[in-house]
Order: sequence, then structure tokens, then C-alpha cells
Amino acid sequence: MIDDGFDALTRFRDTLERSSTAERVADALRAHIVDGAMAPGTRLSEEAIGSALGVSRNTLREAFRLLSHERLLVHEFNRGVFVAKPTAADVVDLFRVRRALELSALRAAGGAAPEAVARVGAAVDEGTAALEKGDWWGVGTANMRFHQAIAGLAGSPRTDEIVHRLLAELRLVFHIMAAPREFHAPYLDRNREIYDLLRTGATDRAADLLAAYFDAAERQLVDAFTALEQPA
Repeated sequence: MIDDGFDALTRFRDTLERSSTAERVADALRAHIVDGAMAPGTRLSEEAIGSALGVSRNTLREAFRLLSHERLLVHEFNRGVFVAKPTAADVVDLFRVRRALELSALRAAGGAAPEAVARVGAAVDEGTAALEKGDWWGVGTANMRFHQAIAGLAGSPRTDEIVHRLLAELRLVFHIMAAPREFHAPYLDRNREIYDLLRTGATDRAADLLAAYFDAAERQLVDAFTALEQPA
């Protein structure tokens, strides 16, 4: 009779418990980045973050490791852990993947659940409310939720997870735009147009509009990064 070997798994228990906590810490830090609270290049204090979240240094370091794999953090030898600084090449790659995921989700959204479509509309309304308050970081956050909701039309947990991580990277990209109002405001109207087409079943037209939207946003961001990366 073959031993099931389950008893041997007990030696992994502490690691699993720590990893589970580390994943929750990583989720909290990722959400902080998506909300625009940590700019690229910010040095992270283990002591301050560990105290704020009530976790051990080992757990925090594991969370940092997870976020490093997602390209959100970088570890610099003898200097510490920093929020990553995206490049123009990162922008191009991010948009390449976003096109593959979001456009396919939108084109196939004819059978999407009503609540999934409603989440797209709710994100549009959230962006409009932030605009009326002059809350430009709030507009950016609503835009993140809009694109997460577009991906959610696919009804795929894996797509949701990938896009969530991509959008955290994208939020770091947005920090380069010195004039957030001029950058974000035009896209609010496009978000509304895409939602109106979606809810009336014109998913191909909505996807075409989103594709043009991606082209314009990518050009703006790449131009901004290219100017920044030019030698002085």
C-alpha cells in the first residue's frame, strides 16, 4: 500500500501560513499602488510598512518578493526596496498585452452577464464624479476600474488577475504625466461612448473605439517617456 505522504506536508505548514499572509500584504501594497499612493522610485521602509500592517519582517520581505515578480518593486543591493520605474519599452509591452485581453473581452461581450456590464457603467459614473470634484487621481483610479471591468466581461478569473496586475504597472506609468487633467479628461468621454455601445450590443464598434483609444494613449505615454529618457 502506498503511503499518501500527507504527514510529510506538515513541514511546509509555517511556510504556507507565511505565504498566505504575504499574499495579503502584497494585495494591500498593490492596491496602494493602483490608488496612486506610491510614486515610481519611492523607497519602501520595512519598519514603517511592517508596523502599519502588523506583520513580521520575513512576511513583508516575502510580499516584496511577490511584487518584484510583478515588476512593481525592485530590490537594489545595499540600498533597499523601491517602487519600480517603468520605461518606454514597458509601456509598449503593457499595451500589447492589454489589447490582447481587453479587446477580445469586449468583442465577445454579447453574452456577458448584466452585472458585468453594469460594473463598466459604474466605473464610468465614478470617473465623472471624480472629474466634477477636480480629483484627478480619483479619475485615474476610476479609469483603472473601467478597464478592469472591461476585462471582467470575459468572465475569466485568470484574465481578471492578469489585468489587475497590469493595471498596477500602468498606474506607475501614469505618474510621468505632469498634467493629469489634460491626459485623463478626454478619455472619460471615450469611456462613456464605449459603455453606451456595449450596453446596446454594439460590441465590435465598442472594441474598435477602444483600439483607437489604446493607440492614442500609448503614443502619448511613449512620447513622454522617450523625452524623459533622452540624455540631458
